[in-house]
Amino acid sequence: MKKKVLVGLSGGVDSAIAAYLLILQGYDVTGCFMRNWDSIANNDILGNPTLFGSKCSQELDYDDAAETAFELSIPILRKDFIDEYWNDVFSYFLDTYRRGYTPDADVFCNKYIKFGAFLDFAKLSGFDMIAMGHYAKRIDENGESHLYKAFDKNKDQSYFLGQISMDQLSQCLFPLESLTKEEVRMKADMLHLKVARKKDSTGVCFIGERNFKQFLNNYLPSKEGDIVDITTGNKIARHDGVLYYTVGQHKGLNIGGIKGYKTLPFFVVGKDVERNILYVAQEDDNEFRFSYGCLLTHFNWIGSDLPAGRLSCNCKFRYRGKDMPVTLEVLKGGKEACLSYPRYPYVAKGQIACLYLGERLLGSGIIDRTYDLNGQEIKY
Repeated sequence: MKKKVLVGLSGGVDSAIAAYLLILQGYDVTGCFMRNWDSIANNDILGNPTLFGSKCSQELDYDDAAETAFELSIPILRKDFIDEYWNDVFSYFLDTYRRGYTPDADVFCNKYIKFGAFLDFAKLSGFDMIAMGHYAKRIDENGESHLYKAFDKNKDQSYFLGQISMDQLSQCLFPLESLTKEEVRMKADMLHLKVARKKDSTGVCFIGERNFKQFLNNYLPSKEGDIVDITTGNKIARHDGVLYYTVGQHKGLNIGGIKGYKTLPFFVVGKDVERNILYVAQEDDNEFRFSYGCLLTHFNWIGSDLPAGRLSCNCKFRYRGKDMPVTLEVLKGGKEACLSYPRYPYVAKGQIACLYLGERLLGSGIIDRTYDLNGQEIKY
């Protein structure tokens, strides 16, 4: 009997070809479109034209998913996870921003929705497995499922999966693990799929390509404040709202041509939420840009081989960042971890630190604190 697989069909080309490949592999495939955001209820906030007779982007994506299902001759379901998304992803997103940190909502959408609520729905509906159009690889070793980078390193999305559990991973298939993006599009062209050349979605999942500050202002109203050069203490400009900026940011600061300063660009190095101050520094050899260690909370290890001592591995501090050498020490029985490393710039609180040993993704955690050369917590 064929195994029944429920594929997260998003309306894009990746999930379409994931479904197609599973059909070729002999699975009994059904598509499912996940509706995670109430576009109608949030129409005014998001600026969607729903009430004016046309469809919002989410509904257009559903139309594309339904068309893909028709083209592939598979059934399609539509399932709302609006409450789960609000409670487990969006509320966390806002709370993190209120602290002055920069969260990654997509990581927790994977953990709680795509590999959580969606997986639960699939199992209750009689499906054996779920599948996604992520560029990632699952390898089963010694009776355990481990997560690895995809073949296409330019599209690899394993970073966003570092918070899922080994049990969740063991029940998911990644059909695109060995393909490049162009190969995926070529297959879609060959099949004459409507979504073959559809533009990839960008931005945070519920915001899309809308103006981020404008969106966030509806939930966390802006409050202007001072931009301070942390090296001199001088007030050099004004910001739109300290919550809207992230460590390492350069664009959008609108700082330049200040008398007495070099022509080097300014970058965000820290924030004081209580005093509403945004700290910046020019990109030269100053210590304010750097840290030497960090504490990870919400630590997640995928596997049973949690190290008892220190482990040398690599860390990706941002999705598009390089793999950077670190030393890992697990704390509190695996609930937290500490990373030590050479002089690295712009390690931002609230972001995800994803750990790798070669191609294998070991796990990830949320950067909660950063430390200076002397092991003291950096307060800004």
